[in-house]
Amino acid sequence: MRTQGAPPAPDTTAVREQLWNAVLDADENAAVDTVFAAVDAGMAPEDALLDVIAPVQQRIGSEWAANRITVAQEHAATAINDRVIAALSRHPAAGRADSAGRVTVACVDGEWHALPARLLAETLRLRGWRVDFLGAQVPTPHLIAHLHQHAPDAVALSCSIATRLPTAHAAITACQSAGVSVLVGGAAFGPDGRYARLLGADAWAADARTAESRLREGLPRLRLAARHHPIDDLPHLADQEYSMVSTSKGTLVAGTMAELENRFPAMAAYSDEQRHHTREDIAHIVDFLATALYVDDDDLFTSFITWTAGVLSARGVPAASLYPALDLLATQLSDYPRAQRLLAAARLALT
Repeated sequence: MRTQGAPPAPDTTAVREQLWNAVLDADENAAVDTVFAAVDAGMAPEDALLDVIAPVQQRIGSEWAANRITVAQEHAATAINDRVIAALSRHPAAGRADSAGRVTVACVDGEWHALPARLLAETLRLRGWRVDFLGAQVPTPHLIAHLHQHAPDAVALSCSIATRLPTAHAAITACQSAGVSVLVGGAAFGPDGRYARLLGADAWAADARTAESRLREGLPRLRLAARHHPIDDLPHLADQEYSMVSTSKGTLVAGTMAELENRFPAMAAYSDEQRHHTREDIAHIVDFLATALYVDDDDLFTSFITWTAGVLSARGVPAASLYPALDLLATQLSDYPRAQRLLAAARLALT
């Protein structure tokens, strides 16, 4: 409760807008000054992290998807936000004591979006946890070696890109086999945490505050590692569709590209760069199709396809170009019933 006569707390919306303008201008000094001024004026460092920096970072992603900022602007803004977090961790108001326990925070291997994990790590530190922040793209064997060496109370794994879910599954299982409970978070696990439950994580949290509360309450008791195998979580993998699609990615992409111009005549006028981007888009479609097969979930694939349609439309590429690509993949995967189901669902979602 604020003492009588104290100045009002800074307006969060206004601070957020000031930070947005600073990162968009690639002005790191202005970005740091904005956040420091808000904290000096009474904003809690945790609120600066989660109610100012985090929403600005989400806006960066949305503006890129809508083609209102460039890739270079997105990268620069993200880098500045990361440096603002680092600067804020040294602010006098961010003092803390490592008394709550020890947590390892890491991104799964192949996950290069480290900012959500960084926000969690700093929030945990502010709330009294000793944190080992390992950053982006942590290979699972190295993560396990760290756990054996430092014996944390729990590990928090971050994953934003859904195509890394198979890797996340392996990391979850390995951590549990090492005797460490696993809390997961990030967009890849779904807005309701459905894939966290499916992949056997001990807990899931939608945001940093909830994550800290779950850790403080204590994670559920670990299953017996000797009785747990990844295939037990996902019996549908026995049909080998995931393995066949993931290992045939190069062939599927090449086969689709070879016939796409016949199905989508506008491609005849594409430049080499446009063809390169088209090939990348098809590769992403195959990656997400394989991941959807891994978790056996239509929503994962259809959500990606409709998101891709929006990104393409924002860049002047007709979303209708996705139809022939999906049809060509379906032709090549005619012997795979689950893949056929997913491709049909995606085609329907586009309508």
